Amino acid sequence: MSSPQSLQSRLKALECHFTWDLDPSRGQLFRIRYELEDVGTEEGNVWLGHIYNLLGFIQYKLGSSKDALNLFNRAAETFQRQKNADEGPWLMVNFGNLAWLHHHLGEDEKSEDYLSKVDGLMRKKKGDLYPEVLAEKAWTLMRFDKEKQQQALELFQRAIRMQPDTVEWRSSRMIGLLSTFKHRDVEPEPDVWEDLRVAREEDPENLYLAAVDLKQRAKRGEQVKEEAQELSEKILLNPVSSYSGIKPLLRIYRQIESYDDVIDVAERALTKDPDSRYLKRCAALAYKWKIVFSRNGRPSQRMFDRAISLLEDVISCYPESCLTKKLDFASVWAKSGRGLMKPDQIYKELLQKSLDPSDQQCVYNCYAKYLNFDRQEWNKSIEYHMKAAAINHESFSRMNSIKALERIRDRGRSRMLPEIREFLENLEGVQTV
Repeated sequence: MSSPQSLQSRLKALECHFTWDLDPSRGQLFRIRYELEDVGTEEGNVWLGHIYNLLGFIQYKLGSSKDALNLFNRAAETFQRQKNADEGPWLMVNFGNLAWLHHHLGEDEKSEDYLSKVDGLMRKKKGDLYPEVLAEKAWTLMRFDKEKQQQALELFQRAIRMQPDTVEWRSSRMIGLLSTFKHRDVEPEPDVWEDLRVAREEDPENLYLAAVDLKQRAKRGEQVKEEAQELSEKILLNPVSSYSGIKPLLRIYRQIESYDDVIDVAERALTKDPDSRYLKRCAALAYKWKIVFSRNGRPSQRMFDRAISLLEDVISCYPESCLTKKLDFASVWAKSGRGLMKPDQIYKELLQKSLDPSDQQCVYNCYAKYLNFDRQEWNKSIEYHMKAAAINHESFSRMNSIKALERIRDRGRSRMLPEIREFLENLEGVQTV
C-alpha cells in the first residue's frame, strides 16, 4: 500500500471532478443539482453517466458521501451498460472520483484499487489524455462560470480532433458556444455558422441543437415562425426534459415577440406532464415574458392569476435555488394591480441576504427596474443600477444596469446626471460608450 504522501500525489494527478478546481458556492451546487435532475434519466441520453458523476460530486460537496457513492456507482453501471463493456476510457473519470471518495471515507485500500484501475487504463494510452476524459471534463465545466465555459469549449475541440466521429461532442460544443452569445449583441463569426451547419448535418435528430440554431437565426432577423411551429410539434412528441429543446424553443418565440405562442407551447407541454417542475418553470417563464414584455395591451387578470400560481409552485419546487423566480414573482405581482406590499417584502428580504456577486447584481438590477417602473422612484433606481454595475463581475445584470445608466446619461434629464457621468467614467472592468 502507498504511503500517505504517495497516495495523495497519485490522487492529485487524477483527472476527475475532485481535481478540476470546481469550488462552487452552496447556492451554485443546488442550482446545478436541480439542472441535472431536470435533465431526467432517459436511457437514450448519452450524457447520463456524466450526469450521475457530477451529481455524485455535488452530493459529496453538500455533505452526503453516501449519496455520492451511490451516484458514482450508478454512473459506472450506466457507462458499462451504454458501452456494453466492463471497462474502458469512459470510466477514467468515474474511477478517479471513486478513488477520491474512498480516500475521504478513510478507505485507502479501496482508493488504491481504483487508482490501479486508472493506471491500467493509462498504460494503454501513451501521451495525451483519452478524448473521453477531455469530453467529460468539457461537459462538466460547461455547468460552471464563464471562464470554465471557455475552457470547456477548448477541451471539446481537443476531444473532437482526437475522435471526430462522436457527434454528441460536436453538438454539445456548439450548444455551449452559442450559449456564450445569449445576452450579447455580438454576431458570431462566419466559422461558427459553418461549424453549426456541420453539427446539424451530423446530428439531425438533436432537437435541442435545432432549436438553438433556429434561435440564432431569429436573432439575425430571419423569418422563422413556420419552422418554429414545425419544431414545436417534434419536440412535444418526445418526453420533455431540459435536454429536449423546449427552453430554446420558447426563446425563439420570445425573440420574435410571439408571446401567445410561447404560452401555448409551454401549456401544451405541461398538459402532457402536469407534475413536471421543469415544465412548470418553463410555463412560469412564458407568462412572465408575456406580462413584462408584451406591448399588446394589459394582460387579463386570469393571466396574472395563472402566472402567480405557477411562480408560487415553482418557488416551492426549487427551495434552495429560486432567486430568479422570486424576482419574477415580485415583478409579476407588482404589475397585477394587487399592490406593492408583497414585492416590497420580497426585495427587502433579498437585499438583506448575503449573495454571490452575480446573484447580488441580479437583485440590484431587478430592484432598480422595480423602483423605476413600478414605484417611480427614479433617483433611487439609479442608485441601485450603480450598485449592480459597481460589482466587478461580468454578468448580464451588470451590463443591463450599465446600459440603463448610459441611456439616462444620454437623455440628459436626470438630476443625478453629474453622478452618473462620474460613475461611468470611473467604472472598473468595463468599457462604456
